[in-house]
Amino acid sequence: MKPLWIFLVLLSEICQVPAVHKISGITQDTGVITANVGEKVIVKCFCRDNSVTFLSWYQQSLGGKPLIISTRMKQTNATIFPAYQERFQVLADHDKGLNHLIIKDLRLTDSATYYCGVLEFNAIEFGKGAFLHVKAAQSNIHAAVHQPALEPLRPGDSVNLSCTVYARACAEEQSLYWFRHGAGEPAVMYRSAGQCKSILEESDVKNCTLNLALKSVSSLDAGMYYCALASCGEIVFGNGSRVEILGDSSKVPLLLVYCLGVALAVSIIVLLVLAFIIYKLKKKLCSVCKGTVSHLACSAASEVVSQDADLLNYAALSLNRTSERHRPVDNLETYCVYSRVKSRKEFNHFNE
Repeated sequence: MKPLWIFLVLLSEICQVPAVHKISGITQDTGVITANVGEKVIVKCFCRDNSVTFLSWYQQSLGGKPLIISTRMKQTNATIFPAYQERFQVLADHDKGLNHLIIKDLRLTDSATYYCGVLEFNAIEFGKGAFLHVKAAQSNIHAAVHQPALEPLRPGDSVNLSCTVYARACAEEQSLYWFRHGAGEPAVMYRSAGQCKSILEESDVKNCTLNLALKSVSSLDAGMYYCALASCGEIVFGNGSRVEILGDSSKVPLLLVYCLGVALAVSIIVLLVLAFIIYKLKKKLCSVCKGTVSHLACSAASEVVSQDADLLNYAALSLNRTSERHRPVDNLETYCVYSRVKSRKEFNHFNE
Protein backbone atom coordinates (compact mmCIF):
# COMPACT_ATOMS: atom_id res chain seq x y z
CA MET A 1 0.00 0.00 0.00
CA LYS A 2 2.92 2.37 0.56
CA PRO A 3 3.96 2.49 -3.14
CA LEU A 4 0.33 3.17 -4.08
CA TRP A 5 0.20 6.07 -1.59
CA ILE A 6 3.41 7.56 -2.99
CA PHE A 7 2.01 7.20 -6.51
CA LEU A 8 -1.16 9.09 -5.57
CA VAL A 9 0.82 11.90 -3.92
CA LEU A 10 3.01 12.32 -7.01
CA LEU A 11 -0.07 12.30 -9.24
CA SER A 12 -1.71 15.09 -7.25
CA GLU A 13 1.46 17.19 -7.18
CA ILE A 14 2.47 16.83 -10.84
CA CYS A 15 -0.87 16.98 -12.58
CA GLN A 16 -2.83 20.12 -11.85
CA VAL A 17 -6.03 19.91 -13.90
CA PRO A 18 -7.75 23.28 -14.33
CA ALA A 19 -11.39 23.45 -13.43
CA VAL A 20 -13.91 23.57 -16.23
CA HIS A 21 -16.48 26.34 -15.89
CA LYS A 22 -19.94 25.93 -17.36
CA ILE A 23 -21.95 29.01 -18.35
CA SER A 24 -25.52 27.73 -17.97
CA GLY A 25 -25.84 26.31 -21.47
CA ILE A 26 -25.70 29.73 -23.20
CA THR A 27 -23.84 29.94 -26.49
CA GLN A 28 -23.62 33.39 -28.05
CA ASP A 29 -21.42 35.38 -30.42
CA THR A 30 -18.29 36.68 -28.71
CA GLY A 31 -15.42 38.99 -29.45
CA VAL A 32 -15.68 42.11 -31.61
CA ILE A 33 -18.32 42.43 -34.34
CA THR A 34 -17.68 45.24 -36.84
CA ALA A 35 -20.42 46.79 -38.96
CA ASN A 36 -21.10 50.08 -40.74
CA VAL A 37 -23.71 52.70 -40.06
CA GLY A 38 -27.05 51.86 -41.67
CA GLU A 39 -26.42 48.13 -41.91
CA LYS A 40 -28.24 45.28 -40.20
CA VAL A 41 -26.51 42.93 -37.78
CA ILE A 42 -27.60 39.74 -36.03
CA VAL A 43 -26.09 38.80 -32.67
CA LYS A 44 -26.71 35.08 -32.22
CA CYS A 45 -27.61 33.30 -29.02
CA PHE A 46 -28.53 29.64 -28.42
CA CYS A 47 -29.97 28.10 -25.28
CA ARG A 48 -31.31 24.54 -25.13
CA ASP A 49 -31.45 24.15 -21.38
CA ASN A 50 -34.91 22.92 -20.38
CA SER A 51 -34.62 24.47 -16.91
CA VAL A 52 -34.48 28.00 -18.36
CA THR A 53 -37.74 29.94 -17.99
CA PHE A 54 -36.92 33.48 -19.24
CA LEU A 55 -34.49 34.76 -21.90
CA SER A 56 -33.32 38.38 -22.19
CA TRP A 57 -30.96 40.70 -24.04
CA TYR A 58 -28.88 43.46 -22.41
CA GLN A 59 -26.87 46.37 -23.81
CA GLN A 60 -23.89 47.89 -22.02
CA SER A 61 -22.24 50.97 -23.51
CA LEU A 62 -18.65 51.87 -22.78
CA GLY A 63 -18.49 53.06 -19.19
CA GLY A 64 -22.23 52.54 -18.71
CA LYS A 65 -24.52 50.12 -16.92
CA PRO A 66 -26.33 47.17 -18.53
CA LEU A 67 -29.76 48.11 -19.91
CA ILE A 68 -32.42 45.52 -20.71
CA ILE A 69 -33.50 45.35 -24.36
CA SER A 70 -35.96 42.48 -24.41
CA THR A 71 -37.34 39.64 -22.37
CA ARG A 72 -39.51 36.63 -23.11
CA MET A 73 -40.68 33.36 -21.67
CA LYS A 74 -39.22 30.30 -23.32
CA GLN A 75 -42.33 29.49 -25.38
CA THR A 76 -43.63 33.01 -26.08
CA ASN A 77 -42.71 35.99 -28.24
CA ALA A 78 -40.25 38.57 -26.94
CA THR A 79 -41.29 41.87 -25.41
CA ILE A 80 -39.10 44.75 -26.64
CA PHE A 81 -38.68 47.67 -24.26
CA PRO A 82 -39.84 51.10 -25.57
CA ALA A 83 -36.37 52.58 -26.09
CA TYR A 84 -35.50 49.77 -28.55
CA GLN A 85 -38.81 48.95 -30.24
CA GLU A 86 -38.05 50.93 -33.41
CA ARG A 87 -34.99 49.04 -34.67
CA PHE A 88 -34.51 46.00 -32.42
CA GLN A 89 -36.12 42.58 -32.88
CA VAL A 90 -35.70 39.11 -31.39
CA LEU A 91 -35.73 35.98 -33.55
CA ALA A 92 -36.98 33.21 -31.29
CA ASP A 93 -37.43 29.50 -31.93
CA HIS A 94 -38.23 27.27 -28.97
CA ASP A 95 -37.53 23.97 -30.74
CA LYS A 96 -34.09 25.08 -31.98
CA GLY A 97 -33.26 27.11 -28.88
CA LEU A 98 -32.79 30.34 -30.84
CA ASN A 99 -32.79 33.77 -29.19
CA HIS A 100 -31.08 35.98 -31.76
CA LEU A 101 -30.96 39.76 -31.52
CA ILE A 102 -31.53 41.70 -34.76
CA ILE A 103 -30.49 45.37 -34.99
CA LYS A 104 -31.55 47.34 -38.08
CA ASP A 105 -30.30 50.67 -39.41
CA LEU A 106 -27.22 50.74 -37.21
CA ARG A 107 -26.16 53.96 -35.55
CA LEU A 108 -22.97 55.04 -33.85
CA THR A 109 -24.72 54.92 -30.51
CA ASP A 110 -25.30 51.18 -31.01
CA SER A 111 -21.63 50.52 -30.31
CA ALA A 112 -21.79 48.53 -27.09
CA THR A 113 -21.47 45.09 -25.57
CA TYR A 114 -24.52 42.85 -25.95
CA TYR A 115 -25.22 40.03 -23.49
CA CYS A 116 -27.68 37.19 -23.81
CA GLY A 117 -29.09 36.37 -20.36
CA VAL A 118 -31.30 33.61 -18.98
CA LEU A 119 -33.28 33.09 -15.80
CA GLU A 120 -32.56 29.67 -14.36
CA PHE A 121 -33.65 28.58 -10.87
CA ASN A 122 -34.28 32.20 -9.80
CA ALA A 123 -30.78 33.24 -10.88
CA ILE A 124 -29.87 35.40 -13.89
CA GLU A 125 -26.85 34.20 -15.85
CA PHE A 126 -25.18 35.81 -18.85
CA GLY A 127 -23.26 34.73 -21.90
CA LYS A 128 -19.75 35.96 -22.58
CA GLY A 129 -20.93 38.99 -24.50
CA ALA A 130 -20.11 40.43 -27.92
CA PHE A 131 -18.90 43.97 -28.59
CA LEU A 132 -20.52 45.65 -31.59
CA HIS A 133 -18.31 48.26 -33.24
CA VAL A 134 -20.28 50.55 -35.56
CA LYS A 135 -18.08 52.46 -37.98
CA ALA A 136 -19.03 55.74 -39.61
CA ALA A 137 -18.64 56.22 -43.35
CA GLN A 138 -16.81 59.49 -42.70
CA SER A 139 -15.27 59.94 -39.30
CA ASN A 140 -15.82 63.24 -37.51
CA ILE A 141 -12.64 62.85 -35.52
CA HIS A 142 -9.06 62.88 -36.66
CA ALA A 143 -7.29 60.05 -34.91
CA ALA A 144 -4.85 57.29 -35.67
CA VAL A 145 -4.11 54.24 -33.56
CA HIS A 146 -0.90 52.26 -34.09
CA GLN A 147 -0.03 48.90 -32.56
CA PRO A 148 3.25 47.08 -33.20
CA ALA A 149 3.35 43.44 -34.20
CA LEU A 150 4.43 40.84 -31.64
CA GLU A 151 6.64 37.82 -31.87
CA PRO A 152 5.18 34.44 -30.86
CA LEU A 153 5.52 33.75 -27.14
CA ARG A 154 6.15 30.64 -25.10
CA PRO A 155 4.16 29.65 -22.02
CA GLY A 156 5.46 31.51 -18.97
CA ASP A 157 6.83 34.49 -20.93
CA SER A 158 5.84 38.08 -20.17
CA VAL A 159 5.02 40.78 -22.68
CA ASN A 160 4.11 44.46 -22.63
CA LEU A 161 1.53 45.46 -25.25
CA SER A 162 1.92 49.05 -26.39
CA CYS A 163 -0.31 51.40 -28.35
CA THR A 164 0.19 54.91 -29.66
CA VAL A 165 -2.80 57.19 -30.34
CA TYR A 166 -2.72 60.48 -32.20
CA ALA A 167 -5.95 62.44 -31.85
CA ARG A 168 -7.28 65.96 -31.89
CA ALA A 169 -8.91 67.30 -28.81
CA CYS A 170 -12.67 66.82 -28.58
CA ALA A 171 -15.31 68.69 -26.64
CA GLU A 172 -16.39 65.40 -25.09
CA GLU A 173 -14.30 63.22 -22.85
CA GLN A 174 -11.84 60.95 -24.58
CA SER A 175 -11.37 57.42 -23.27
CA LEU A 176 -8.89 54.70 -24.13
CA TYR A 177 -9.68 50.98 -23.96
CA TRP A 178 -8.17 47.57 -24.54
CA PHE A 179 -10.24 44.85 -26.20
CA ARG A 180 -9.47 41.18 -26.56
CA HIS A 181 -10.87 39.03 -29.32
CA GLY A 182 -10.09 35.34 -28.94
CA ALA A 183 -11.72 32.08 -29.92
CA GLY A 184 -14.56 31.49 -27.48
CA GLU A 185 -13.36 34.31 -25.24
CA PRO A 186 -15.33 37.41 -24.21
CA ALA A 187 -14.32 40.86 -25.42
CA VAL A 188 -12.65 41.82 -22.17
CA MET A 189 -12.37 45.59 -21.87
CA TYR A 190 -9.59 47.37 -19.99
CA ARG A 191 -10.04 51.08 -19.55
CA SER A 192 -6.71 52.85 -19.49
CA ALA A 193 -5.90 56.45 -18.69
CA GLY A 194 -2.76 56.38 -20.80
CA GLN A 195 -0.10 59.03 -20.88
CA CYS A 196 -1.06 61.88 -23.15
CA LYS A 197 0.90 64.96 -24.11
CA SER A 198 0.62 67.63 -26.77
CA ILE A 199 2.88 67.30 -29.76
CA LEU A 200 3.34 71.07 -29.98
CA GLU A 201 2.68 73.71 -27.37
CA GLU A 202 -0.08 75.44 -29.35
CA SER A 203 -1.35 72.31 -31.12
CA ASP A 204 -4.59 70.50 -30.21
CA VAL A 205 -3.20 67.15 -31.35
CA LYS A 206 -2.25 64.86 -28.52
CA ASN A 207 0.00 61.85 -28.45
CA CYS A 208 -1.19 59.15 -26.04
CA THR A 209 0.67 55.99 -25.13
CA LEU A 210 -1.01 52.93 -23.65
CA ASN A 211 0.58 49.84 -22.18
CA LEU A 212 -0.91 46.51 -21.14
CA ALA A 213 1.33 44.07 -19.26
CA LEU A 214 0.73 40.34 -19.60
CA LYS A 215 2.73 38.25 -17.15
CA SER A 216 3.38 34.53 -17.33
CA VAL A 217 1.23 34.02 -20.40
CA SER A 218 -0.60 30.79 -21.15
CA SER A 219 -2.98 29.50 -23.81
CA LEU A 220 -5.81 31.44 -22.09
CA ASP A 221 -4.09 34.73 -23.00
CA ALA A 222 -3.91 33.98 -26.72
CA GLY A 223 -5.98 36.16 -29.06
CA MET A 224 -6.14 39.53 -30.76
CA TYR A 225 -5.76 42.63 -28.57
CA TYR A 226 -7.14 45.91 -29.86
CA CYS A 227 -6.39 49.40 -28.64
CA ALA A 228 -9.33 51.76 -29.07
CA LEU A 229 -10.09 55.44 -28.65
CA ALA A 230 -13.61 56.58 -27.75
CA SER A 231 -14.04 60.23 -28.65
CA CYS A 232 -16.85 62.48 -29.88
CA GLY A 233 -19.34 59.62 -29.96
CA GLU A 234 -17.14 57.40 -32.13
CA ILE A 235 -14.71 54.57 -31.49
CA VAL A 236 -11.48 54.17 -33.42
CA PHE A 237 -9.76 50.79 -33.27
CA GLY A 238 -6.15 50.00 -33.95
CA ASN A 239 -4.95 47.25 -36.26
CA GLY A 240 -4.57 44.89 -33.32
CA SER A 241 -1.70 42.92 -31.82
CA ARG A 242 -1.96 39.16 -31.99
CA VAL A 243 -0.69 37.23 -28.97
CA GLU A 244 0.32 33.77 -30.13
CA ILE A 245 1.51 31.10 -27.71
CA LEU A 246 3.92 28.53 -29.13
CA GLY A 247 4.27 25.00 -27.81
CA ASP A 248 0.93 24.96 -26.05
CA SER A 249 1.66 22.61 -23.18
CA SER A 250 -1.95 22.41 -22.01
CA LYS A 251 -2.39 19.10 -23.84
CA VAL A 252 0.71 17.50 -22.36
CA PRO A 253 -0.46 17.46 -18.73
CA LEU A 254 -3.87 16.28 -19.88
CA LEU A 255 -2.33 13.35 -21.76
CA LEU A 256 -0.13 12.65 -18.76
CA VAL A 257 -3.20 12.60 -16.51
CA TYR A 258 -4.89 10.08 -18.81
CA CYS A 259 -1.81 7.82 -18.84
CA LEU A 260 -1.38 7.97 -15.09
CA GLY A 261 -5.09 7.38 -14.59
CA VAL A 262 -4.91 4.21 -16.70
CA ALA A 263 -1.83 3.08 -14.79
CA LEU A 264 -3.60 3.72 -11.50
CA ALA A 265 -6.63 1.72 -12.61
CA VAL A 266 -4.43 -1.20 -13.69
CA SER A 267 -2.55 -1.08 -10.37
CA ILE A 268 -5.79 -1.18 -8.39
CA ILE A 269 -7.04 -4.15 -10.43
CA VAL A 270 -3.76 -6.02 -9.88
CA LEU A 271 -3.91 -5.31 -6.14
CA LEU A 272 -7.48 -6.60 -5.96
CA VAL A 273 -6.56 -9.79 -7.84
CA LEU A 274 -3.57 -10.39 -5.56
CA ALA A 275 -5.71 -9.80 -2.48
CA PHE A 276 -8.28 -12.31 -3.75
CA ILE A 277 -5.59 -14.93 -4.46
CA ILE A 278 -4.06 -14.44 -1.00
CA TYR A 279 -7.49 -14.78 0.59
CA LYS A 280 -8.20 -18.04 -1.24
CA LEU A 281 -4.78 -19.50 -0.33
CA LYS A 282 -5.19 -18.50 3.29
CA LYS A 283 -8.65 -20.04 3.42
CA LYS A 284 -7.33 -23.29 1.91
CA LEU A 285 -4.41 -23.47 4.34
CA CYS A 286 -6.72 -22.87 7.30
CA SER A 287 -9.01 -25.67 6.19
CA VAL A 288 -6.03 -28.03 5.95
CA CYS A 289 -4.84 -26.95 9.40
CA LYS A 290 -8.25 -27.56 10.89
CA GLY A 291 -8.36 -31.03 9.38
CA THR A 292 -4.91 -31.96 10.81
CA VAL A 293 -5.80 -30.74 14.27
CA SER A 294 -9.04 -32.70 14.25
CA HIS A 295 -7.19 -35.84 13.18
CA LEU A 296 -4.62 -35.42 15.95
CA ALA A 297 -7.37 -34.89 18.53
CA CYS A 298 -9.10 -38.06 17.46
CA SER A 299 -5.82 -40.01 17.66
CA ALA A 300 -5.15 -38.69 21.15
CA ALA A 301 -8.65 -39.64 22.27
CA SER A 302 -8.15 -43.16 20.93
CA GLU A 303 -4.94 -43.58 22.87
CA VAL A 304 -6.60 -42.40 26.09
CA VAL A 305 -9.42 -44.87 25.62
CA SER A 306 -6.96 -47.69 24.98
CA GLN A 307 -4.98 -46.71 28.06
CA ASP A 308 -8.15 -46.55 30.15
CA ALA A 309 -9.07 -49.97 28.93
CA ASP A 310 -5.97 -51.33 30.64
CA LEU A 311 -7.24 -49.96 33.94
CA LEU A 312 -10.53 -51.84 33.74
CA ASN A 313 -10.65 -54.41 36.60
CA TYR A 314 -13.00 -57.28 36.81
CA ALA A 315 -13.97 -58.61 40.25
CA ALA A 316 -16.18 -61.55 41.03
CA LEU A 317 -18.00 -61.33 44.32
CA SER A 318 -19.68 -64.18 46.03
CA LEU A 319 -22.66 -63.26 48.14
CA ASN A 320 -24.15 -65.82 50.48
CA ARG A 321 -27.68 -65.41 51.68
CA THR A 322 -28.09 -66.52 55.25
CA SER A 323 -31.27 -67.15 57.04
CA GLU A 324 -32.40 -68.43 60.36
CA ARG A 325 -32.58 -71.82 58.91
CA HIS A 326 -29.66 -73.33 57.19
CA ARG A 327 -30.30 -74.09 53.59
CA PRO A 328 -28.39 -76.44 51.42
CA VAL A 329 -25.26 -75.33 49.72
CA ASP A 330 -26.97 -75.67 46.36
CA ASN A 331 -28.92 -72.46 46.98
CA LEU A 332 -25.71 -70.41 46.63
CA GLU A 333 -26.12 -67.59 44.02
CA THR A 334 -23.15 -65.98 42.32
CA TYR A 335 -23.13 -62.33 41.12
CA CYS A 336 -20.49 -60.83 38.85
CA VAL A 337 -19.84 -57.11 39.40
CA TYR A 338 -17.68 -55.02 37.10
CA SER A 339 -15.91 -51.98 38.33
CA ARG A 340 -13.73 -49.45 36.65
CA VAL A 341 -11.11 -47.51 38.46
CA LYS A 342 -9.59 -44.59 36.68
CA SER A 343 -6.56 -43.13 38.35
CA ARG A 344 -4.11 -41.19 36.22
CA LYS A 345 -1.79 -40.74 39.16
CA GLU A 346 -1.58 -44.39 40.00
CA PHE A 347 -1.18 -45.31 36.35
CA ASN A 348 1.74 -42.96 35.97
CA HIS A 349 3.27 -44.32 39.16
CA PHE A 350 2.84 -47.82 37.91
CA ASN A 351 4.59 -46.98 34.67
CA GLU A 352 7.53 -45.63 36.56
